Amino acid sequence: MLIQLIEWLRDWLGDLPGFRLFQYISFRAGLALMMSLVISILFGGRIIAWLRRLQIGETVRDLGLSGQKEKEGTPTMGGIIIILSVVVPCLLLARLDNIYIVIMLVSTTWMALIGFIDDYIKVFRKNKDGLSGRFKILGQIGLGLFISLMMMDSHQVVVRMDVREAAKYGLGDEQLVGNRIAVKNGTDGTVTEWRGDYKTSLTNVPFLKGGSFDYAQLLPFEKERAVGLAWLIFVPLVIFVVTAVSNAANLTDGLDGLATGVSGIISITLLAIAYLSGNAIAAKYLGILHLPGSGELVIFAACLVGGTLGFLWWNAFPAQIFMGDTGSLTLGGIIAALAILLRKELLIPILCGIFLIENLSVVLQVSYFKYTKRKYGEGRRIFKMAPLHHHYQKLGMPEVKIVTRFWIVGILLAVATILTLKIR
Repeated sequence: MLIQLIEWLRDWLGDLPGFRLFQYISFRAGLALMMSLVISILFGGRIIAWLRRLQIGETVRDLGLSGQKEKEGTPTMGGIIIILSVVVPCLLLARLDNIYIVIMLVSTTWMALIGFIDDYIKVFRKNKDGLSGRFKILGQIGLGLFISLMMMDSHQVVVRMDVREAAKYGLGDEQLVGNRIAVKNGTDGTVTEWRGDYKTSLTNVPFLKGGSFDYAQLLPFEKERAVGLAWLIFVPLVIFVVTAVSNAANLTDGLDGLATGVSGIISITLLAIAYLSGNAIAAKYLGILHLPGSGELVIFAACLVGGTLGFLWWNAFPAQIFMGDTGSLTLGGIIAALAILLRKELLIPILCGIFLIENLSVVLQVSYFKYTKRKYGEGRRIFKMAPLHHHYQKLGMPEVKIVTRFWIVGILLAVATILTLKIR
């Protein structure tokens, strides 16, 4: 919003000191991160106090875990803090005519609404089960459909740049550069717009020479027909990724600061990937898809980093507030949407390895319990308790140590994710 206002003012007043800074994504991203952090810290305390007045406290089930009863009555629905600190700076500092930003804002609002309804039912209706699982899944499927169809149907993203910036990339009239990028000249012969075709079924594949793969190749048709039917592969994949990551983030939210810290680490990684994908030179050097216009996702990712770090201010042990499904489902949906838009969805098993392990621990525990109950007449367990972080609690490990070690593993996975961009 501010960038459009500044451009309008420049048309009337000319170049004023400081206006040109807003052209740089790095400056706006830094400003967005600081603004998001300040919002979450300054307003977080007031939101916590407001939730306390409404008596929105967590009802903790007795699972025999250490320190569990002390958390009774801690305010929940703290995801409101994260959402506020992500959306407000993004609205102010990102280009709202950018298709990537539009998709991310809709995704955030969509998942926040589902999580809020779930928490509302639990807290105000006193129904500990919350929103029915089928409605959650339907909501996640709906978001997956929205993202995939927007990606398959949106043809162009326009990135405006000045002559000097365009010259860095050697751009000329009707020149094709990278992934379906065309350049349009102004009336005076200077480059004014950089148009990029957003509609593509390509994605980045880790460790593969060439680095890219077309989902259309999975269909048993001739090339032209396969490209037109690539949605048969792409749409279900996007739905699966959104549903899986969103639910996995929800399962990970079980200890003070765990899901928040892990999400923050993932967000920093996605910020770096967004910057590299939006920069033609860096993308060409690394051999990854250059996505024109995706540089604006750096702004959104910076807001997410600031929001998670700011929420950690209140959510670190001992937590003064829990994010609830309002936060965990939203964080998972945002991370999935960012990875998909950046064509890095195949890196999710590495980048979101903590989420994956937590999810798998529940699936294995439930499946093994049902299998042994049918075979032996009594259910047996692989872990002392699932998700995995509760297994370590049952072993007597302090909560802070579990969270810290999960963060360390998350950092290692984030570094491994960045390394895959160069390893072929």
